[in-house]
Amino acid sequence: MSHRPLVFVFGLTVGDYLLWNWSLNHNHDAIALVAGLTLPPLAVAFLWLGALSVARLLAMTASGRRRQRAAAQERRHASSAAAGAVADEAAPSASAAPSRKMAA
Repeated sequence: MSHRPLVFVFGLTVGDYLLWNWSLNHNHDAIALVAGLTLPPLAVAFLWLGALSVARLLAMTASGRRRQRAAAQERRHASSAAAGAVADEAAPSASAAPSRKMAA
């Protein structure tokens, strides 16, 4: 998944915070009011996107581990099946015994 929305909202949040801080220090009341009103929704959006990214990362890690376990189990199953096939070929079975024909 792309992290562009997270980075974009992070940039907007930091920029808005810097604008709000600057406008408060330089007595620009209208800009401080607008920047202050837009800062909380941007911060909430950033936290939400950050939580989604962490959840996706955890899910991807868990599914990767699950795939690795399944592949290892499949390899073990394939190797035990191959060992069983080799053992079957080496051991004579009842059906593989030569038949004795009786003369009449």
